Amino acid sequence: MKHPKLRLPPTGINVIAAVTAFMCAGPLAAAPDAGGPIRPMASESILAESPDAADVSLYTPSITRLDSGRLVASYTETNRKLKKGHTVILTSDDKGVTWQRRAESPTNQGRLFTAGGKIYYIATMFYIGPGINPNGAPLCIQRSTDNGETWSEPSALDDRTWHQSAANVWHANGCVYMVWERLTINNIKSWYVGALAPVLMRARETDDLTKAAAWTYASEITFQDLIPGYKENKPDMDYFGMPFYPQSFPKATPLYGKVTFPPIGWLETNVVQITDPNHYWYDPQGRTFHLFARAHTGLTNYGALAKVVENSDGSMTTSLQTVPSGEKMLFVQLPGGHMRFHIEYDAKTKLYWLLGTQSTDSMTRIEKMPKGRYSRPDNERNRLVLHFSKNMIDWCFAGVVAIGSEDKAARHYACMAIDGDDLVIVSRSGDARAQSAHNGNLITFHRVENFRELVY
Repeated sequence: MKHPKLRLPPTGINVIAAVTAFMCAGPLAAAPDAGGPIRPMASESILAESPDAADVSLYTPSITRLDSGRLVASYTETNRKLKKGHTVILTSDDKGVTWQRRAESPTNQGRLFTAGGKIYYIATMFYIGPGINPNGAPLCIQRSTDNGETWSEPSALDDRTWHQSAANVWHANGCVYMVWERLTINNIKSWYVGALAPVLMRARETDDLTKAAAWTYASEITFQDLIPGYKENKPDMDYFGMPFYPQSFPKATPLYGKVTFPPIGWLETNVVQITDPNHYWYDPQGRTFHLFARAHTGLTNYGALAKVVENSDGSMTTSLQTVPSGEKMLFVQLPGGHMRFHIEYDAKTKLYWLLGTQSTDSMTRIEKMPKGRYSRPDNERNRLVLHFSKNMIDWCFAGVVAIGSEDKAARHYACMAIDGDDLVIVSRSGDARAQSAHNGNLITFHRVENFRELVY
């Protein structure tokens, strides 16, 4: 199959200025179209398209920008019928107008990042199937030393079972940090997010990151061990409505038709450091990291929280964050925290930018949901939105990035990078031909121009 260069259609009307004026102007400076609907502010083009929408789905888009301005992107192509697939890596030298296919690898659920003047792609060896993979999902990594032109074969880092998506990467202290989730116990007979431990990984940027010895792993805390009564299906979480549906550990609870509710948990974790000296969680030594994870509870707009502290001997200890009252903080309000989200810190504005899914009707009864919706009401996937925050707690709505034309036309599981004054975004997407909102047939590329002008 040939893979021609893919070109963007002509950019549509740039509405960033209009959206910014509408959202950010003072009370005496209303925008001319104040009161009008907010429209997507980003351009959109197709980066990749499935050769067979019914059986072949595209997942886990990732993107990074090199100092030269070159964009490097990746995604996974999965044949669900044949239970096989691979990752594709591409580059663009014209700001995403055209893309060149550079490599394929037998990997899954990975992300791109740069360190020490090299590009890396860290992932698991390819697997497919619900629940526990009997062969494990070992962690592996590939490297490019020529700006993404060629890539090494995958090198093994850890042979246990790991899970993630293309979450963010953090650079500090001459090191690169990221989170992968390890399956610590095989005791859930459905979607196993309650058996995951988010593990912060660290490596010195100048080391050879394809060597297992280059990486240090933080200690582990598994979700099901944090909540009293979890395994007895009486979790001690009153007054928040969590879990929203009955839990049936170790199995999923049947809800309606084929729709089920697996035991609650966390996944797809991002990592940040608090940079504001006035923040309650600020560490003047720069050795504390906060992990923000997607929270699977049946509710929307909650994320999960943990923290990691680097010790004097180089080890890293994971725990829950304690607030001034002495209480532990496992859950945090987070727009789109119920689905995969991506966090990017912008040093120029000293703001955290959050790219995630917007929910609109999570309280619709399952049996009343539109036909095109996927799974439970908290699983809406066709609106991709942008927020910003100075403290990772209080979030300001910045605008809509993309909206699918129908429920099956997802715009979700997106990854972003800063490209000068713009944000570049790759999204796991679909159209009317998609098998479902979860199993999409497109990877789309988006650009939000002059994103810092959205701040108000």
